[in-house]
Amino acid sequence: MGILSGDPLTQLSFSLYENKGVFALLLGSGISRAADIPTGWEITLDLIRRVAKAQGVEDQPDWAAWYRELAGEEPNYSALLEELASSPGERRSILHSYIEPTPEEQEEGKKTPTEAHQAIAELVSDGYVRVIVTTNFDRLLENALREAGVEPTIIASADTLAGAEPFSHSSCYILKLHGDYKDARILNTEEELRGYPAEYDTLLDRLFDEHGLVVAGWSGEWDHALRTALLRAPNRRYPVYWAARGDLTDGAKEIISHRQARMVSIKDADSFLSGVLQRVKTLAQTHRQSPISTELLINSTKRYLGKAEYRIRLDELFEAETNRLLSALSEGDFSVQGGFSGEEFRSRVGKYEAFTEPLAKMAGVVGRWGGQTEDPMIIDVLRTIYAKCAEPGGGTVFWLNLRTYPVVLLFTAYGIGLTRASRWKALHDLLSEQITTESGSPTRVVDDLFLWAWQGADNQAWQNLKGFDRRKTALSDHLFELFSDWARSFVGVVPDFALLYERLEVLSSLVFLERVDLEELRESVATQDVHRHQWMPVGRTSWNRKTNVQLIAEIGDSKLTSKLIDAGFAKGSEEFLQLSIQNFQRISARIGW
Repeated sequence: MGILSGDPLTQLSFSLYENKGVFALLLGSGISRAADIPTGWEITLDLIRRVAKAQGVEDQPDWAAWYRELAGEEPNYSALLEELASSPGERRSILHSYIEPTPEEQEEGKKTPTEAHQAIAELVSDGYVRVIVTTNFDRLLENALREAGVEPTIIASADTLAGAEPFSHSSCYILKLHGDYKDARILNTEEELRGYPAEYDTLLDRLFDEHGLVVAGWSGEWDHALRTALLRAPNRRYPVYWAARGDLTDGAKEIISHRQARMVSIKDADSFLSGVLQRVKTLAQTHRQSPISTELLINSTKRYLGKAEYRIRLDELFEAETNRLLSALSEGDFSVQGGFSGEEFRSRVGKYEAFTEPLAKMAGVVGRWGGQTEDPMIIDVLRTIYAKCAEPGGGTVFWLNLRTYPVVLLFTAYGIGLTRASRWKALHDLLSEQITTESGSPTRVVDDLFLWAWQGADNQAWQNLKGFDRRKTALSDHLFELFSDWARSFVGVVPDFALLYERLEVLSSLVFLERVDLEELRESVATQDVHRHQWMPVGRTSWNRKTNVQLIAEIGDSKLTSKLIDAGFAKGSEEFLQLSIQNFQRISARIGW
């Protein structure tokens, strides 16, 4: 299995980066849903509701079901609009209220460009996307582009197409297939969408032949003319990526099969397009190794682990990649001078991760499939990189603290591999391993690199990551999301990665507590004061009730307890382990409030 197997999002991002301007976007109403602009289906149901209420019908829990029972057919957006309004001008008036924000909505920030629109605007501004085809009537994309300093060429009718500059000469070319909501020539009935003007068909044939395609927010079910254009396109030079949330429609399945499209399962348009932008920008900032090179490193690590005679080659492989990382860190723009900013923080985190990813994945492979022969090599790598990153120097404190983030990534990857393999003694040894800090004093790995114990773990700083502004455990959550991707190369098939990742966090928290003596722990836990406890770093498990309960029960099970005690956890004391768990639960309860 390749490193990109099951990761079409990274495949897409790499394709966009390496083929600047080659991919066009095909956008549907799902792109604007987060802006509170309803989809065609939602407009259909609301129109049914409004008409029924005008006829004196009481509120219904399911207007679609009510309509099916009344009309004997499925609610149909095109048919309903055609029934309510006989002319394009009337239909434009109906749709206007669903798209144009009221003063109240403007104050609340509704019906304004979303993260998805802003991400697209940035991709266009940076030259990665030049052509956009959309079925949307709204102007959110145009607004986002202008905010980003891009003036697009907009085609919203056959008339404007005739007088517009060719798309090959435009920095941003938007084809609004159904028109603009302020223009009476909009197309939205089934009859109107059965076929496009000949000029549109000619343009679409050329666009779909000369470009790769990213489809987002479009079901593939409506708009027969667009479906037909995609099905007649012969191009196989560049791939088609189809982003979808939930089950595919029959129309989408037909197009995907015909175009041999690559499916991208997404949560929503905002997270999808923001994720693509983040990956593309990281590639641009770091000129990172290609996924193919990383895959070769991982496969070589696995192959060398399989035979004892390859032990020297494995050591040389890690030495070479360690030196590459150290060189990248020294050459990268990581000045420790200057004030903190969220934008600079996000940039540095992306760079550190891009530089560290290959070596981290290699360490994860050794964690899972290695043994006592290879474990010292990983510890040496951690110490070497830590010594380089923690060199004494002056500057902004947070930038100085953040320098050891690559070591946090390596430690986490190796720990996930060890946890996946149930190599409990090796995991305890890793967490307890001594490293030398900047001040020259020795400390355990878990005391210096694990979550809140790490000096770079300030939660307010990590809340600067997009979508993390309200996270209680921002670093933990980010590492979980990052390794949900990275760990595919070495954890294999697991039913619940969250459980695996949080198992590592809980065990690390318990090892951290080993620095207090038994009597201190007894006194803290014995009191009825819920605010009394021994401090220990805890991550997302503290609020993730599902895994919290499951992991506490798992660790408390006699079989695993025995294995952990034998591996050195809880100082070899079952009483210490049980008290540590109680201490963990007490802290978790406070964070979960």
